[in-house]
Parts: sequence; C-alpha cells; structure tokens
Amino acid sequence: MLAAPVAYTGPVVPFPVAPHTIEDTGLSFDLLEQLVLKVLHFSGELNGAELGRRLGLQYSAIGPVLDHVKHQYLVEVLGSGLVAGPAYVYRITDAGRQRAMLFLEHSHYVGAAPVPFERYEAYLRGFMAAVPRAATRDRVRQAFGELVLSQRVLDQLGPAVNGGHSLFVYGPPGNGKTVISQAIRNLLDGEIAIPQAIESNGHIIQLYDAVIHETLDDRSPFVEEIDTGHAPDHRWVRCRRPLLTVGGELTLEELDLSFGSVSGFYQAPVQMSANGGVLVIDDFGRQRCSPASLLNRWITPLESRVDYLTLQTGQKLPVPFGVLIVFATNIKPTELVDEAFLRRIHYKVFAESPSVADFKQIFERCCYQRGIAYDESLVNHLLAEEYAPRQMPLRGCHPRDLISQALSIAEYLGEPEQLTTTLLKMAFQTYFVDDGSATTTLDG
Repeated sequence: MLAAPVAYTGPVVPFPVAPHTIEDTGLSFDLLEQLVLKVLHFSGELNGAELGRRLGLQYSAIGPVLDHVKHQYLVEVLGSGLVAGPAYVYRITDAGRQRAMLFLEHSHYVGAAPVPFERYEAYLRGFMAAVPRAATRDRVRQAFGELVLSQRVLDQLGPAVNGGHSLFVYGPPGNGKTVISQAIRNLLDGEIAIPQAIESNGHIIQLYDAVIHETLDDRSPFVEEIDTGHAPDHRWVRCRRPLLTVGGELTLEELDLSFGSVSGFYQAPVQMSANGGVLVIDDFGRQRCSPASLLNRWITPLESRVDYLTLQTGQKLPVPFGVLIVFATNIKPTELVDEAFLRRIHYKVFAESPSVADFKQIFERCCYQRGIAYDESLVNHLLAEEYAPRQMPLRGCHPRDLISQALSIAEYLGEPEQLTTTLLKMAFQTYFVDDGSATTTLDG
C-alpha cells in the first residue's frame, strides 16, 4: 500500500482557457468540420451544446462550422424561432454521412478536438519550469511512511527527486524496489493538464488514457474559473501527475509514436504519456531489448530534455522530455551498462535488505494490515529456528508472504485466523526451496 500524496499548497500552473472562436482553437476549419460530421455520423443527431461538449469546445467555437455544413446540406436543423443556437438539434443528412465516411477512411479519430502540438509543447515547458522541487527530509519521510526504509535510503531519494534526473533503484529481490520507485510520485508537487489528443500538420496523437492518467474532480483549486472568470478548455483533462510502470514487456517500438494503419491516428509512447510524472522501468535488464539499446535511445532526451518522435511522413516532433525515469532492477547497474551510460543516470539508490529490527517492524505492520495480533516471540522463534540455521537472508517481502501463507494454511486446517509457530514453520517450508545444499528464495 502506497502512502497518500504529500499535501502541497504552493502555486499551480494555470489551466488552459476555453477558446471562444475557431481561431482560438488553433485548429483548421477543415479539421473541425471533419470532427463535427464524424461525431454526428455516429450519434445521428445532437443539440449544439452537447455536440460542443463531446468536442470539448464551447458552442461559439463550432457555430460557424455548423452553419457551413448546414448550408452545404450535410446536416439539417430541427428547431427555430426563439430557440438559441446551442439548443438547436443538428441531424446529419445522407450527404453528410457520405462525407463523414470519406473522412473516416482517412482517420477513425472521433472525440474531443485535439490541441495544437505547439500549445502542448509550450504548456509542458512552462509546467516543467514552474513546478517547484521541494523534497525535504520531513516530506520524504511522510511520502514513504508506509514503507520501512533506513534514513540512508531516504536521504538518497530526496535529492534525486529534487534534481529531476533519472535514477537507479537496485538491490536484492524482494526489498520493495518497485514500491519505492512508485512512491516517488508522492513527492511531485502540483497537478497537470493532459490533452485528450494533439494535432500536428493534420496528424492526430491520442495522449490522454484513462488507464494511465488519474483524473481529478472539479473541486480542485487547479482551475480558478471563479477567480479569473474564464472557463477551462475541456480538450484538456485535469490529472494528478502521472505514474506509469512498465516491465519486461517493454520494447524499443513502444518508445516511439504508434500509428494505427486501421485507425489512422497515433498513440503516444510511454515516456510521452508519463510526461510531468514518473516512468518506472521495472525489472530493468529483462526487457525484450538490451539495456544498452534502451539507454542509448534515451541518451539525448536525458541530457537535452527533448525527445524527437517520428511521424509516418518522416517529420520529427521535438517533444519536451519532462519525465523522471526510475530504473528498478535486481541486477547490479555495473553489470548492465558501462560507465558512460551510468554517468547519465545521476543517482543510484541501493534498496538494502532489512535489519532484524526492520524485519520485525515490517512483520508488525503486516499483521496490523491483516487485522491479526502481533507476537514478537513468534518472529524471534522464526528467526532463530528457521532463518539462522539456513543462513537465510532477510527480505522486505518475507513477512507479508509468510503471514499470507500461514493464514491460508490455517484456513485449510480449519484453525483460527491467528499465527502460531507451527503455521509459520509450515509456511516457511512451502515458501522456500531447499535443493539439498543451499536454500534460495522464489520471491524474485
């Protein structure tokens, strides 16, 4: 369980303001016409206000487009007299459907109007410059409060976050490297606006992903509509700063724009989706590409803070690289990459194995989380009778896993849900493997 985000009350980056005219959107009349007809093609009919809502735009920004398609007999209007424009019901005609089908042959994108790439780039650069880095000892201790970590580890994590550079979190398996890496997000201040889609020279890149991005409700102070008198631009989504974790499935192809030959638009790569937040490369060294190839792909972005992504036309998009990359690995960094690569990863944090005192504290917390009584004598017996004879190293995940298995055994035997020396011994014997000469863990 991760700690709750550390409260931050400092300044926020202003949320983009809703455009009132076509010119304000930064998009071409033709692109807006395509989106209007495609939305109506799938909906049949909508009133002007609802059509604007689906496009993330105010009615004033699409009114001229609706007037145009009406005069072209691509839509018909139901409603007249004193009814205002946003209340008009627009119904697509057969000619409009034919035109929409032609547009769909080029791109299946239907949804909120995209944000021009230049505006996304400007917003993100402003965000990267404006959001402070304020990891102090107290805030770091609070952010990692759910974890049992030494002060040495905490004092390495704080400066790494403040520095804004990428880092290695390495050490033996089972000591919480993934959880440590993910908890770093709790130290990132502020909120961020994520475009639902981005447009560059007619190409559309879908960026917002409900699976990745954690949407915030309208009660957050991020949008100061009451104070400024401006409505927010609903082409953008208000989110908590991203946290994205990828593992051994990661390939080099996922680090570039993914074009759908059927859909006709692009999906953003993982580092672009995580912009403004944290990207955790879990099990680094076990990806389907070599560690050197992966780091080589990011040499320039890590130093210049700009990532060049390629469109189907060969055009390069200079996307700001505002993501904190954390490489979590069980392998020593020196065994993965050479010294030249290691220099580019400025911080290396060793996730050490717990001491006996730490092990007991973790065990106690796990008992509390499971709602069972903690008995230190049971842990002392476990350490003396099971760990010590086998010279078994302690790992941070052992208490959680042994308790879980012991309670499963108790349930199977029809015994009360409480720990005993017998249950813990049985759990120990099924959790570890003894090959006859040495005992090794399977918790990798």
